[in-house]
Amino acid sequence: MAKAAKTDRADYTVPGVPTTKGHELAGKLQMRLHALNDLALTLKQAHWNVTGRGFIGVHEMLDPQIDAVRAMVDETAERMATMGVAPIGTPGAIVADRTWDDYSIGRGDVFEHLAALDLVYTGVVEDHRKTIEAAGDVDPITEDMLIGQVAQLEQFQWFIRAHLENSDGSLVHDGAQGEQAAADKAKPKNPKK
Repeated sequence: MAKAAKTDRADYTVPGVPTTKGHELAGKLQMRLHALNDLALTLKQAHWNVTGRGFIGVHEMLDPQIDAVRAMVDETAERMATMGVAPIGTPGAIVADRTWDDYSIGRGDVFEHLAALDLVYTGVVEDHRKTIEAAGDVDPITEDMLIGQVAQLEQFQWFIRAHLENSDGSLVHDGAQGEQAAADKAKPKNPKK
């Protein structure tokens, strides 16, 4: 008897969805899985390295966000498996497949990290929304999962933006292109000594 070849895709997907379409959508979820895994690590990076006035509030604000994003990771991976596609959550796969740069802020002031994280959230939410559109034509269950995730991610971004908003409604890092530029614009100005 011949040994069966291993595959990352089963011969099935969820009932009511053509297998090819289900597997294609699960492939799109793989990039969402990478983004969410990366976001959880990025939030932890900021949590460990945030300094300055407001430290404890931001440090403690990030923990529930990290926990929620980790739950989204698990939910996304399990949805992929349900759809018949093996999720890949290894660090090497994230780095090899991602289309974004690594988080660039190390030890930094509260406002530096928050401005950079605002841009990180924007990227994750925008890409999630594109996948919502793709899911809407294929599978309402996956679409619903992604909508719920975006609702949470947008709320977390609002928490971050509340620290960065000026009284006129603008953000201190408006117009910044990239995390480092956002961090630089938000960095508190030290008076000359």
